[in-house]
Amino acid sequence: MLTATAGEAVMAHRFNEYKPWKGPIPGRNNGVLIAKEAGTTTGYSLDKLQDRGFFFVDPGEEVYKGMIIGENSKPGDLVVNANEGKKLTNMRASGSDAATNIAPKTLMTLEECMEYIQHDECIEVTPNFIRMRKVYLDEEDRKKFSKMMKIEEA
Repeated sequence: MLTATAGEAVMAHRFNEYKPWKGPIPGRNNGVLIAKEAGTTTGYSLDKLQDRGFFFVDPGEEVYKGMIIGENSKPGDLVVNANEGKKLTNMRASGSDAATNIAPKTLMTLEECMEYIQHDECIEVTPNFIRMRKVYLDEEDRKKFSKMMKIEEA
């Protein structure tokens, strides 16, 4: 609710009664943006990836392989390269070197992260950072795990 209303909602509740179990509580519908490799994020790459979703990191932040750096605007996870720098050449064109216009990152508290993550994700808490990541950092390991989960469900 807070995410959908950008923190503008006011909510109150009053307990009414117990009811039979209605099934699992639905989670988020969209996938996440996952860092492809370790390094420092660049404004150039984040600017190019903005149409894919919104970010939990700013330019210049250190990321590692398998770290969740944003939310995909569509269902399904997407592995992206947020470390790619601009190719420097001697050729210049008017208007092509415009300043990047990147939306500010979405800050999430520990409670919001706990609500946000799925079964294949975890939260990393350090004195300076609260980060989300995939349980399996390597993309190939994630594919193997998802195949095993599908086999077990069948």
